[in-house]
Amino acid sequence: MATAAQGPLSLLWGWLWSERFWLPQNVSWADLEGPADGYGYPRGRHILSVFPLAAGIFFVRLLFERFIAKPCALHIGIEDSGPYQAQPNAILEKVFVSITKYPDKKRLEGLSKQLDWNVRKIQCWFRHRRNQDKPPTLTKFCESMWRFTFYLCIFCYGIRFLWSSPWFWDIRQCWHNYPFQPLSSGLYYYYIMELAFYWSLMFSQFTDIKRKDFLIMFVHHLVTIGLISFSYINNMVRAGALVMCLHDVSDFLLEAAKLANYAKYQRLCDTLFVIFSAVFMVTRLGIYPFCFSVLFYSIFTNRTQEPYCPAFTLACADLLWTLIGPLLPHTVFLARSDPDSEYLTRLASDNHAVIFKVWFI
Repeated sequence: MATAAQGPLSLLWGWLWSERFWLPQNVSWADLEGPADGYGYPRGRHILSVFPLAAGIFFVRLLFERFIAKPCALHIGIEDSGPYQAQPNAILEKVFVSITKYPDKKRLEGLSKQLDWNVRKIQCWFRHRRNQDKPPTLTKFCESMWRFTFYLCIFCYGIRFLWSSPWFWDIRQCWHNYPFQPLSSGLYYYYIMELAFYWSLMFSQFTDIKRKDFLIMFVHHLVTIGLISFSYINNMVRAGALVMCLHDVSDFLLEAAKLANYAKYQRLCDTLFVIFSAVFMVTRLGIYPFCFSVLFYSIFTNRTQEPYCPAFTLACADLLWTLIGPLLPHTVFLARSDPDSEYLTRLASDNHAVIFKVWFI
């Protein structure tokens, strides 16, 4: 039985790592095992170092939120208190948990007669009860401040080493002498830190306050980790670093706008959102498609490598979500009424969609 199962698994593994697909002609994986300058060539075992680093990032986050983010939140007036607690009521609690959190008019009237409460009082009870399940503003502020700090630091670090890289100024250099491109220390740390951060987000999902979009964000982080890992193992790190940097540039602006929103600095929030929207449109719908077109052209003129498929997929996703985002019934991003959905507010910050601000009357 074990031998029978090993056959299909071997075929799948061989297809997944096909040298014909990933590598140029007359190049094998064994060629990348040889010595090289700097950190050598990317290898699959390098990925293993991500896991202890991800655990370390998660631990640093806990310390950061407790000793830095929380005091900052309290200093600007965000209260360390949960939402108003609804009056205990077994009947209403049963309806809330088992039937509906948003009772219609007919059900409200029935509950009013059963409890001898007026309809407005019952509506207030359900509103307060729903608010109990929402994370407090202090918690959201701390989470956003951590992401803001990391995104800003990793972007600055990426720009610092990319600025001195020849392939930052001439994108065609991404495929020069591919795949025999040794890793530099800056590129190695940039990739490993990005990958470790997304693994830490995977870990933190199970300890953070559970949101309705838990499964969506889980899949999102998994896909992101897969793209970064595959591009690293196949030594597409030059193109991958450019893609990550372009997508990082708007992330810290989004988190800054959320921080201003939680702190009720509405004018600052509006200003940051306008800047974020402009940067997003320029980088993801302007510079990024241009960079990809240059990469695609250099591939076929030099005939050095197969097309960078993840880049093409990402470009299509950015364009698609930007066009259809406002048409989706649930794409209410950074709204004054409810900016809490992790998936909606991170769609833009993690390679998927532009955020549209909605004003409720």
